[in-house]
Amino acid sequence: MKTNMRSNLPGSFLARDLEDGAWRLSRCEPWPIEVFLRGAESAAAQALRSSQVRDIDIEWCAESVLLTVTSAEHRTSIHAQNAIVHEPLAHLYEALPLASLDDKAMRFWRRVFRLVRTPGGGYLLGVLARRSRRRR
Repeated sequence: MKTNMRSNLPGSFLARDLEDGAWRLSRCEPWPIEVFLRGAESAAAQALRSSQVRDIDIEWCAESVLLTVTSAEHRTSIHAQNAIVHEPLAHLYEALPLASLDDKAMRFWRRVFRLVRTPGGGYLLGVLARRSRRRR
């Protein structure tokens, strides 16, 4: 038996109608998060137009999404085609072994990009690259 994926997002959200059943729900505190809905039913407008949308529960099913929100002190369930939760991670790239450039490499790449920006620079760079390959 396949279980449905669920997410609980507490806090106050600002709802914005993007037309044609698409909605954007944004939260800033305690950390930023955005929920994008696509293909929301027409009853979603009543629940999401309230200025106090909070505590969102999302359940992804096989064919649709069930979104339960609290607005104006009432819990309302909304069906949608799709829901995307965007939760930016502050220190995402710190653990990756990314390459760093020393001063010599930085100077080289600065010269290459400066040369490419000049008229005919790309052609000249190609000629220099072919010439250096022939020497090997």
